Amino acid sequence: MTPSPSPRSPLRRRTGHLISSYGLLALTAVLFLAFSLALPDTFPTLDNISAVLSNQSIPAILALGATIPIVTAHFDLSIGYGLGLAHVMTLQLIANESWPWPLACLVVILGGAAVGTVNGVVVEFARINSFIATLGTGSILYALTGWITNGARIVPGPHGLPAAFTDLYDSRFLGLPVSAFYVLALTAVLWLLLERLPLGRYLYVIGSNPRAADLVGIPTRRYVIYAFAGSGLIVGIAGVLLAAQQRIGNPSVGLDYLLPAFVGALLGSTAIKPGRANALGTLIAVVILAVGLAGIGQLGAQFWVTPLFNGATLLIAVGMAGYAARRQLRQRRTEPPRALHDRPKVPS
Repeated sequence: MTPSPSPRSPLRRRTGHLISSYGLLALTAVLFLAFSLALPDTFPTLDNISAVLSNQSIPAILALGATIPIVTAHFDLSIGYGLGLAHVMTLQLIANESWPWPLACLVVILGGAAVGTVNGVVVEFARINSFIATLGTGSILYALTGWITNGARIVPGPHGLPAAFTDLYDSRFLGLPVSAFYVLALTAVLWLLLERLPLGRYLYVIGSNPRAADLVGIPTRRYVIYAFAGSGLIVGIAGVLLAAQQRIGNPSVGLDYLLPAFVGALLGSTAIKPGRANALGTLIAVVILAVGLAGIGQLGAQFWVTPLFNGATLLIAVGMAGYAARRQLRQRRTEPPRALHDRPKVPS
């Protein structure tokens, strides 16, 4: 005789779901509390919080950009190189070519979207693995950056950059850096696109089972290109903000942001919606990384601790993301099939 399921099993499943969905958020709060107790005079202060928000806003934006291709089970390794190119192009157009800064920013952002579109075309039509394709295009972008700058920094003249341009990053809103609100706005937009609109449902279907997406009529190639174009657009925005922050063009600066972006995006797939990349999870992951880096920095850690922290966290993030995906797959296999009217509609 088959034993009846334990009455506590639904409670255990519910508890497990809550832990897997919101455990990273709880860990962020615990980590913040621990550093606040260890460093009561410096860590839980408004100045420190403002500094953390300001320093981590560009990595957060880049992580959100990396999240979009990951939704479709692709990876864009060119984002760091694209960030560097967008950064120096913005300063080149404003400082050396005397373009009006709004026009320069618009051109750079649209250029980022164009680069992302090229990545998507190479991946989908040339049928090259996204790792290899975007690593190759990223190397080309890095070469373009070196060609534009001749390997040297771009330093504005004695009049500097327009104040309105630098205020894109330096200004404050409600007592906090305005860049933090860019991150919140971008997170809200991506959450709406991925969780509430058909575009997001199609991207998730493509990422989980591209063959099934083809069979139900979803134009897979088109939507993967959309995902890479969206990523490139966000990289362009991040490049503009990086130029406003640093005010000097550094041709190699973008590479420093590549690993933190992927750590945030992959670790974010273990929160809120475990097993799949999502905007809110990425935001929480970036916050916990920011809290951890700020805390160990104030405790007097050596310079090599930061890359060690990022690398170890990336390995943990990949492992946790894989476990969450397998757990979600097991749950789907045990669930009854959905009714036809509950399934996503096929785009025309």
